[in-house]
Amino acid sequence: MSALAFDTHAFIKRLMAAGMPEQQAEILADQQSRLIDEKLSTKEDLARVEAGLRSEIRQTELKLETRIEAAKSDIVKWLFGTIGFQTVIIIGAVIASARLVHP
Repeated sequence: MSALAFDTHAFIKRLMAAGMPEQQAEILADQQSRLIDEKLSTKEDLARVEAGLRSEIRQTELKLETRIEAAKSDIVKWLFGTIGFQTVIIIGAVIASARLVHP
């Protein structure tokens, strides 16, 4: 993460002006600084995460498109296979009917 600007000196001065002892103000300022450095995200951090997520989403979209195209291809194969099989059955039925009518 990128460091955020935190003026510990000004923070300590404000705490001391409000009546806090200097040693306590310094400890509090140090803890605040660590909290900011370790736990808060900057706009740049969020932009990096967003870019990574967009990339992952695009990769997932591409995988789904590939799977959809494969499924379409399988459906077309089954469709033509079924149509061909039905055509053979109908032709066989017509021939069998013709033989019964004209022995």
